[in-house]
Amino acid sequence: MKNIIIALLILSFVNCTKQKNIKDKGPTEIQQNSTSDKDKANRNSKYYTTLNTIVIATEIGDTLQFKGKDFNTIIDNHSEFLFEIPENPDYLYREFGNSLNFGSEKGKDEYYILYAYFVKQKNGIEKYSEQRKKLIDIYSNINTLFSDIQYGGTYFGHQQSRILGYAEYSIYLYSKKNDENQKTYDISKQKALYIKSLRQIIDDEIKIDHQATDQQKADRSKKMNTLIDKLNEQITNSFYLQRAQTFHYGNYEYY
Repeated sequence: MKNIIIALLILSFVNCTKQKNIKDKGPTEIQQNSTSDKDKANRNSKYYTTLNTIVIATEIGDTLQFKGKDFNTIIDNHSEFLFEIPENPDYLYREFGNSLNFGSEKGKDEYYILYAYFVKQKNGIEKYSEQRKKLIDIYSNINTLFSDIQYGGTYFGHQQSRILGYAEYSIYLYSKKNDENQKTYDISKQKALYIKSLRQIIDDEIKIDHQATDQQKADRSKKMNTLIDKLNEQITNSFYLQRAQTFHYGNYEYY
C-alpha cells in the first residue's frame, strides 16, 4: 500500500511538471509549428492573382499560361521564388523544383521561367531592362554557338527557356554590385583571350568534322564566327565578361 501511494505521488508530480512547462512555453511556442504554414501563406498571398487565367510573356517570345487557382497553388508550394535574397536557380531547382509539377524537362523550363518572373519583379522590371536584354542576348548567342557546334539537340532548346532564369539571377548580382560595376577596368586583353578561345573551339571542331564538305565547313565556320563577333560587341565590361564565362563554363562543361 505504501508503494502504491509513493507511485501515485511521483505520477502526480510528473504531470504537474508537464503542465508547468506547457504554461511556461506560452501559446506562441506551442503553436509555432501549426501556425508557420499559415503565416507563410499570409506573407505570400500578396502575390496571388485574382484572374481566372494568368499569362506570363517572356523576353524570348514564349508564354506560360496558368489557371488562377493553379498559379496561387504554385506560390503556396514554392515560396523559394519569393525569397528576400534570390538564390541561384540551379540550386533552387535541385532543392525544390524536381517535383511532380516540374520534374520533366518541360517542367524544368517552366520552373526557370517562373523563377525569372518573380525575381524580375523584385529586381525591377524597367530599372534593369537594358542589362536584362543584353544578358539574354549574350547567353542566347553562347547557347546557339554550342548548338551549332553540336548540330543541335534538345538540350539547347531547353536551355533557351532556362536562360531567362540565369539572366535574372545575374541582374540580382548586378544590382548588389552596382557601385563596383561603375568602376570597370580595361578588359580588352581578358576579353580578347576569351573570344580567341571560342574561335579556337570552332577551328578544332571544324577540323574533326569528317561528314561535312569543305564548303559546308566554310559556311559553318562563317556562321559561328558571326555569333562570336556579336559576343565581342556585347561584352562591354567586366561584369558581362564574367557572366558570359560563368554561363559558358557552367552549362557547356565538355568544352
